[in-house]
Amino acid sequence: MNVGIIAHNSKKALIEDFCIAYKNILAKHEIFATGTTGRRIEEVTNLHVHKFLPGSMGGDKQFTEMIERGDIDMVIFFYNPSMIDPKEPDVYQITRCCDQYNIPVASNIATAESLILGLARGDLDWRTQV
Repeated sequence: MNVGIIAHNSKKALIEDFCIAYKNILAKHEIFATGTTGRRIEEVTNLHVHKFLPGSMGGDKQFTEMIERGDIDMVIFFYNPSMIDPKEPDVYQITRCCDQYNIPVASNIATAESLILGLARGDLDWRTQV
């Protein structure tokens, strides 16, 4: 499965902790992330991450294009809802795209844990048959 991961700057430490905690599950899948997030995940987990440009330089658009092509199976997007910054990846565009193409998306740690544990159990295997 292809797992997309994005985090606003104020949530980078949280996504690092999440990826460390679920490294064994993530290691069995392909990880795609915007530039800085991907680099930081690689540094703390030693997992290989396919990196896009940084979100502020078009990485969020590359991410959305991959969703539209059906090349992402789930998305974890930690963002700061109290601080929407035009330099940060566009949460509304990405979540809207996930909804349009029926891609499971988590925007907080509780939902992300549910998705990642479901991924480990095979709950998302139906995506490979669609």
